[in-house]
Amino acid sequence: MPRRHPETSTVEHLVIVGNGMAGHRLVEALLARPERPARITVIGAENAPAYNRILLSPLLAGEMQREALTLRSAEWYAEQGIELVLGERVEAIDRDARTLTTDAGRTLDYDRLVLATGSNPARPPVPGLELPGVHVFRDLHDADALARAAEQGGSAVVIGGGLLGLEAAEGLRKRGQGKRGMQVSLLQRDDRLMNRQLDLTAARLLESELRGRGLDIHTDAQLESLEAGSDGRVCAARLADGTRLAADCVVVAIGIVPNTALARAAELDTQRGVIVDEWLTTSDPAIHALGECCEHRGNLYGLVEPIWRQVEVLADCLFGKPSTGYVEAPTATKLKVSGVALYAFGPTEPESDHEVLSYRDPQQGDYRRLLLRGGRLEGAVLYGDTASGPWYFEQALAGVDLTACRTALLLGAADAQVLLDDALNESPQRPAKEAA
Repeated sequence: MPRRHPETSTVEHLVIVGNGMAGHRLVEALLARPERPARITVIGAENAPAYNRILLSPLLAGEMQREALTLRSAEWYAEQGIELVLGERVEAIDRDARTLTTDAGRTLDYDRLVLATGSNPARPPVPGLELPGVHVFRDLHDADALARAAEQGGSAVVIGGGLLGLEAAEGLRKRGQGKRGMQVSLLQRDDRLMNRQLDLTAARLLESELRGRGLDIHTDAQLESLEAGSDGRVCAARLADGTRLAADCVVVAIGIVPNTALARAAELDTQRGVIVDEWLTTSDPAIHALGECCEHRGNLYGLVEPIWRQVEVLADCLFGKPSTGYVEAPTATKLKVSGVALYAFGPTEPESDHEVLSYRDPQQGDYRRLLLRGGRLEGAVLYGDTASGPWYFEQALAGVDLTACRTALLLGAADAQVLLDDALNESPQRPAKEAA
């Protein structure tokens, strides 16, 4: 897509399709600015106002109440003069007329339209995936269904050893504790858990911790099919090596796929996601895309940090405010499993010119591994004590030369920063002859 500057015309009516975290964050950003579009309409397919999807895992585990997830009530939108339409799905966009139609027959005009349609759960191409008892873990409805299944006890199989799969598996196990209990098996097709974020040592520490809690973990596991019982519901998962795991409940948590159906129907440019430029503008200058549904320079999004940066860029764009546009930046990963502290960013495996610094304390369960190139930090994996994670990440983003504090880097931020400050504050004096 050719680079272009955004339109600067006045936005009288802004319509945001999607009342998820990205769409809601944009609303908050617009209200925080001195001016705002004269009219804002937000349309959400779910019946509930925007909520924090990141907290679905502790909700499933029974660690928090449903109300704690709500970002803003429906009354708040009304108080802000924002029209909130819930329980309706946008079915069509007429780009020439600048109107859209919902499945309830509602028609709305717009001056500028933002697609924040999010994503759909990815599904592996295996027989039996359509059976009753097979779930995904994406929204409140999914969390409620899985909580009921866990409370019934029996056996569950979670497909996916990444962030979402681990959180779903641990949530099911914890929610299922009690008289009936639920035995949870987790399938990971790679040789280790969280293979995109962790090195082998950290992954093994994580696996050991989760096994100790009662999770049955299968790595290098290739799912061949799901089997139905006499009642037509899923009853087992069969692996390529012949292993058969009982399953009253199956959860598919292998990732997400951008929800591009509406954009495709409107003939906007799409590939894996809705293609946007640096100002989150699609191939139609009046339509923007944001968050998990969009694709920028071949990149897709599933973490909040880059999406929050997109929100700020788009909010500026909608006001015609000067902006350099959205720029990709590294992100860090944290696992939301109670009692497990993990922080990682950058490459999972060292390259030939990386200097590798590592530290492990088996007694405390702490592990740190840093990857440096030319004195600059490019990657880190922390397990156990992760307090210094944000400091490491900050140094990596800034490209700071850490040579002066290399000997203390593994000790943590406080010790390393002292040496770094000393080096920066030194003012070497040249001999008087040289100075002259």
